[in-house]
Amino acid sequence: MRRHVLVGRFGPDDNIKVPTATDEVTTQLDLAPSGEDFDYGLGHALDDIKSLGVYPSEVGFDLLVLASLVHAADTRIARATESQDSWTREIRLVVPVSAPDRWISVEPVIKRMLDFLTGDRWTLGFRSRPSSFTETLPVRSPELNAPSYDSVSLFSGGLDSLIGAIDLIENGRSPLFISHAGESATSAAQSTCFDALKDHYTDRTFARLRVWMSFPADFVKGVGTEDTTRGRSFLFFAIGAFAGSGLNRSFTLLVPENGLIALNVPLDVLRLGSLSTRTTHPFYMARWNELLSGLGINGRVQNPYWDKTKGEMAEGCANAALLKQLVPASLSCSSPSKARWRQGRSVEHCGYCLPCLIRRAALEHALGQGNDPTPYTVPDLKKRPLNTTQAEGQQVRSFQLAIDRLRKKPDLAKLLIHKPGPLSDETSHLLALADVYLRGMEEVGRLIAGVKTRPH
Repeated sequence: MRRHVLVGRFGPDDNIKVPTATDEVTTQLDLAPSGEDFDYGLGHALDDIKSLGVYPSEVGFDLLVLASLVHAADTRIARATESQDSWTREIRLVVPVSAPDRWISVEPVIKRMLDFLTGDRWTLGFRSRPSSFTETLPVRSPELNAPSYDSVSLFSGGLDSLIGAIDLIENGRSPLFISHAGESATSAAQSTCFDALKDHYTDRTFARLRVWMSFPADFVKGVGTEDTTRGRSFLFFAIGAFAGSGLNRSFTLLVPENGLIALNVPLDVLRLGSLSTRTTHPFYMARWNELLSGLGINGRVQNPYWDKTKGEMAEGCANAALLKQLVPASLSCSSPSKARWRQGRSVEHCGYCLPCLIRRAALEHALGQGNDPTPYTVPDLKKRPLNTTQAEGQQVRSFQLAIDRLRKKPDLAKLLIHKPGPLSDETSHLLALADVYLRGMEEVGRLIAGVKTRPH
């Protein structure tokens, strides 16, 4: 195991010495290597958001800088070699910011949320930006009107974010959608869905900020990359808050996610903690609100579908015909490219990973059996017994066992919803959370009724 330090820099003149311990491996991340323009997608983000008439605050940009370091560390420090238990890494970040005192005051909140989100041990230090970068962002001219967007919403290219987008536009809202692109299949789904919305709603006002951010595979020398990406949602939320800070008004950052996935109760009683993703868990969302308040950013994070199953979201979509038309363009699969290298096929949904099963169950609930227009690598789960020693049968079998356990003891739901993380911020919603968990599991139960699984 090695402890890692990532030091954020702004240009070749940013030479402040950062003390390190003898057992720490230090990597420098120069976000403005030319001394003027920002790299790693930050410069494009600044240009694109200005073109939308949105002028974020310096603290909003600080948040994006912090998220860049988090994303670099999370994706470029391999758990297998850099931790004692093949999971938990020790990572320290040194972040140049516009207002160090303000950031130091919220450091405990950030550490708490990152530790919870990724399962790692994070340490954060904040220092002043170099003098040449004291003010990095253009300021809105007084004669310019405030931007017309009345909300900010994450737009991942998945089915939930598509439903959320349609509902917002149908309800007369003018949202600014936020996309993070780091993988080609996901990026293509985002663009296809957004372009289709633009083609359909020609008389509505909405736009999208798309930030592409990735780092070279050898960014941390001598260390492999990491593909679990548990910290990706920190970057995604940070882009949204960065954009929201430029709306010149109080804003809500909407995170459309069904209640079953938001809770993400492990199917296997042994699969606890960050081995199951926590990207929209209520505890994590609450910490974001605590962070924004502490930073003085006038916004809140909210999941408007926390008490809905994915099927209920699809069933209640404000434009059912448009949703059905765009369903095939949305992307839910955890590994959409695996069909390509396993079977020589184009990118598509596998049909048997956890998000694919929840998607299939939701669309069967909303559209009726046999009406899901999504192409799946395994189109018929009941055609033959699925092999539980292979990926095609593992999640199905886990769902079968978990659903059977719940059907025998429904009250277990009230206990199980606490397994992924604390619900201390949701004490008035505990019964509703247990109920959406039960309903979501039953949706999947109806999909896989009669599916045979066995080791081959």
